[in-house]
Amino acid sequence: MIRRFFAFLLAAICVLSQLTGCTPTDRPSSENPVTLTIWHVYGSQTKSPFNTAIDEFNNTVGKENGITVNVVSVTSSSAIDKALAASVNGEPGAEELPDLFTAYPRVAQIVGTDRLLAWDQYFSEQELSAFKQEFLEEGYFDSQLLMLPIAKSTEALYLNKTLFADFSAQTGVSMDQLQSYEGLFDAANIYFDWSGGKHFVQLNDFYHYALLGTKAYGGEFIRDGRLRLDDPAFETVWKLLAQTAIYGGICLDDGYAATRWKTVEIISNIGSTADILYQPDQVIYPDNTTQAVEIISMPYPLFSDAAAGAVHRGGGLFAIKSSDERKNYAASVFAKWLTEQNHNLRFVTEAGYLPVTQAAFDRLLTEPELVQKENYRKLYQTASVMIQEYSLWAIPVFDGASDTQSRFEESVKLVLRTAHGQYTERVRSGEDPETVLKELTEDSLALLKQSFYGAGG
Repeated sequence: MIRRFFAFLLAAICVLSQLTGCTPTDRPSSENPVTLTIWHVYGSQTKSPFNTAIDEFNNTVGKENGITVNVVSVTSSSAIDKALAASVNGEPGAEELPDLFTAYPRVAQIVGTDRLLAWDQYFSEQELSAFKQEFLEEGYFDSQLLMLPIAKSTEALYLNKTLFADFSAQTGVSMDQLQSYEGLFDAANIYFDWSGGKHFVQLNDFYHYALLGTKAYGGEFIRDGRLRLDDPAFETVWKLLAQTAIYGGICLDDGYAATRWKTVEIISNIGSTADILYQPDQVIYPDNTTQAVEIISMPYPLFSDAAAGAVHRGGGLFAIKSSDERKNYAASVFAKWLTEQNHNLRFVTEAGYLPVTQAAFDRLLTEPELVQKENYRKLYQTASVMIQEYSLWAIPVFDGASDTQSRFEESVKLVLRTAHGQYTERVRSGEDPETVLKELTEDSLALLKQSFYGAGG
């Protein structure tokens, strides 16, 4: 009788809670609110489509459910990697771990998978089936979905069409030539001579270039968590890159291309589709004169006689698992709102990204009028061509992937910068340019292997 009474009482309480609108204590509400902190990479503190989306959430669904998402930091993915590592390791002055952050899969190793919230515990199978599966698969770690895709991108070639027109008229180099890496790099060296020593192009990720080129030629850049710098396919794409960089056509400076666009240090770059957020509409010269310019996007360059491919990139949303279930639930409410078709489309098209659900993806490619800005609309037309004609490959995840990529970028720039300096000096002193270039190109690969692996390589 007592058990029946308590069962009846419990049922009555549940019904009463529903009738009176009471919220379970493990759910946030206006009477029981929570605030989630977030670090992300989308834009700057003053110009961020993601901040705009967060504001909309806070003022609508967030307000209704007692959830506030507070942006603490907008920075680069590498800075988030370092900040997370500092927080986890308890370094002096380190920030407290945020409740939410955007990052690449590699950070799961930095933070520790046991600290991360499993999104599949809060999303139903039906909800997860709406995502593009190749985007979703990247976020699984030991069968747990720890990284939720919220925006993806691929890479494209950006070109200052205005300044290229002058160069083309005087040299005969055409835009069609830029469709392949061979043509692009040849144009880069011609531009170096024509401009009096300026760089034509910057590659934001040499790691991606090597990965794609090696794979396009049927090789294997990464095997068992180790770079295969002795793979013949890698050596082919390395020679192509090294010859151009040593001659002077490629910018080897640190940092991204955004600032160099404005000062005409480069007139093209290869980077994420999201780079369109930083493309200028005018450039400034050393004498402080300015010029209006048109920046266009072109498909990622191909390697001759090789498979057509590009990376699909862009991190995802991670959440730190909390002992306060209200925070875990609140994170899932925000994540579901952000990946709903209309919300996701509005956010990604303001930032140059691709949506993450199949329905939103299909709608974007069939309804270009959804994108209001003309240069953004043209970018999505470029992406549409690539999606139909290219294979989109994920960047491999393995133990130490973040360190490996950083070390590779640093080693490539150091080796090629040094070789370019030697080339300039030796040619100036009277040596045959072709002989010197061939020698330094061959030496550069050996030096890359040594700088990356050490003498025991």
